[in-house]
Amino acid sequence: MTIRILCVGKIKEAFYRDAIAELVKRMGRYATTEIIEVAEEKAPEGLSQAEKEQVLANEGERLLGKTDERDHIIALCIEGKKLTSEAFAAHIRTAMLAGKSRIVFIIGGSFGLHPSVKRRADMLLSFSDMTFPHQLFRVMLAEQIYRAFKINNNEPYHK
Repeated sequence: MTIRILCVGKIKEAFYRDAIAELVKRMGRYATTEIIEVAEEKAPEGLSQAEKEQVLANEGERLLGKTDERDHIIALCIEGKKLTSEAFAAHIRTAMLAGKSRIVFIIGGSFGLHPSVKRRADMLLSFSDMTFPHQLFRVMLAEQIYRAFKINNNEPYHK
């Protein structure tokens, strides 16, 4: 099983990189984990709606270019479904049992995800109605994936 976290932009702060690296290391006993970053579009303040749509389209094209038709894709977006950790673990388990060799989580840029990415996704997932900093959210996602593997292996985890 391979877990791919596909995201727009780079992590700037070392403490976020360190946290993600630690979680990826812990996940190593359950799955191969890849983090792939695609270039973020330059988007100065005050863009028109058409310019924002173009940013989303360009980023979406780069994101989808890193996927395969056989991937089980989970797109992270605020309008997605909210799950408990146990239900999230069950979703991952079901995808694995369906023969998917790679689960791809997609995190968009500052404007979110292009509709083409959402249409391609097998699931739209939201962690909250709140907005989180992009870099912090990567840590949160990595932690929830790790927790899902612990749950699926009947191992203790913090509630």
